[in-house]
Amino acid sequence: MRGRIPDSFIDELLARVDIVDVIERRVPLKKAGREWTACCPFHNERTPSFYVSPAKQFFHCFGCSAHGSAIKFLMDYERLEFPDAVEELAQSVGLKVPYEGARDNAPREDKTDLYAVLDATARWYENELPKSTEAKAYCSKRGLDAATMARFRIGWAPAGFDGVIRSLGTSDRRMQLLTEAGMVASNERGNKYDRFRERLMFPILDRRGRVIAFGGRVLQSEQGPKYLNSPETPLFHKGRELFALWQVKQANSNLARIVVVEGYMDVIALHQAGLPIAVATLGTATTPDHTEVLFRAAADVVFCFDGDRAGRSAAWKALESALPRLRDGRQAYFLFLPDGEDPDTLVRKEGKDGFEKRLREATPLSEYFFNELSHDVDMASLDGRARLAERARPLIARLPDGAFRDLMAQELEKRSGARAVLEAEPAARRPVQRPVAVQRSLVRSAISLLLAQPGIADQVERPYGFLRLNKPGVELLAELLDTARARPGINPAMLVEHFAEREEYAALQKLMAATAVGEPETQRLEFFDALARMQQQVIDQRRDELVAKSRNGTLDNAEKTELRELLAARAPAPTAAP
Repeated sequence: MRGRIPDSFIDELLARVDIVDVIERRVPLKKAGREWTACCPFHNERTPSFYVSPAKQFFHCFGCSAHGSAIKFLMDYERLEFPDAVEELAQSVGLKVPYEGARDNAPREDKTDLYAVLDATARWYENELPKSTEAKAYCSKRGLDAATMARFRIGWAPAGFDGVIRSLGTSDRRMQLLTEAGMVASNERGNKYDRFRERLMFPILDRRGRVIAFGGRVLQSEQGPKYLNSPETPLFHKGRELFALWQVKQANSNLARIVVVEGYMDVIALHQAGLPIAVATLGTATTPDHTEVLFRAAADVVFCFDGDRAGRSAAWKALESALPRLRDGRQAYFLFLPDGEDPDTLVRKEGKDGFEKRLREATPLSEYFFNELSHDVDMASLDGRARLAERARPLIARLPDGAFRDLMAQELEKRSGARAVLEAEPAARRPVQRPVAVQRSLVRSAISLLLAQPGIADQVERPYGFLRLNKPGVELLAELLDTARARPGINPAMLVEHFAEREEYAALQKLMAATAVGEPETQRLEFFDALARMQQQVIDQRRDELVAKSRNGTLDNAEKTELRELLAARAPAPTAAP
């Protein structure tokens, strides 16, 4: 098992999921013979070099060498840890992940209790809201209906320094969890107190709908900071999370557009008005991680900000974060609101249709980009156009290679008159040519062929004669054969995942990525030919050992007989078991 998840469950999970389905829900694939292909989601490229094999249940990119099973894809694409990727895959096929005691002294930390205490805290806040006349009046004033409040689990943190502590911190362990979850803070004397007090509470959910943090809003501006968010915790990293993304995904099975606004109440007002496509960053500027999550959720992202100086500054930071992620098919827009308005007030005045009209009329990134860079530039002068070119070139160079980058460069040339010579891409971003096939050792060839067809392990007779061969990898080959024999029906990805915690894992993944040429029967014959040649190498190795020993005159009678037999005959080839 890896961590506390049994190997048998990983087998069952990988047998139930189809890697093509898993990846196609996130990356558009095209059929290419027996495989599926796409432009790689892990590096920028114009020509597809990313391949998905249904037979192997494995993906591989010939450009950046990313490869692995469906679990590995989720880990890389969604930036999940192994157990979280397993949880997400299991949920998609209706399985519950079993956890057992770890097999070593360093089990993965179980955060189940941390999630549980945060969920209990959210319920406590929800139960406190009906008790507060002030909080109920505020929600009514903001037009929040019961269904919306339930959907977002809105609650109330009452006055007092120990409401959460008294209600939930009933043991040392619970107090430890509340502190670790960011719900309890300490003063300089070490005294504990509730972090949130007299605030409307908004639970922040992860991609699986679990509470990981909170945002709290005061009802009166003079009470202190308008918004207060949970601190960074083992579960919560504000630069990667978006408020209401879970609710958006629940409301939209096929999300074409997502809107980024600035406040929790703005998000909630849009959802309640019939626009469940709004999310918000959590008291921080839009980060590269945010934009990656946004574009994975929808192809079109609209950044909605106030039209003042602060709003335009925030918009520009969002643009800079979005540039490297604007692969072909992705589009960003910017919507600036009238002075004194926010999405909440506008959707109340104009309704759903009025706000949708504003979204349709949002400024495309390209237009906002050039307008912003040239607003203080005299475009009638040569110096002004040169300044525009110098400002724009390094930013356009950050765009992924593709049609949009080419068109942006052409537009810069049209506006400035300067040829759009862009900075060279760093070597890490340039697609790597497909590696030229090299001659492999027999052991590596056998492993590669076995990984292509694990079922042929049942046809190999035991004991394995090749184990006496003094070559790297023979013990690994034997272990792979034993693993495949012990698990009938195992597929290539499942076989490799059994070595996930071993140092051989990376090498096995690379061998999986190598295309085994030929039809299945041809591959089977090549595999047994490799075993036969390995067995002959065992014989040659033993003969050479005995010949070298005979030169020293140290052979005993049995060894002399063995040497005569080896010199007289060659070993028979291994045969497939009937």
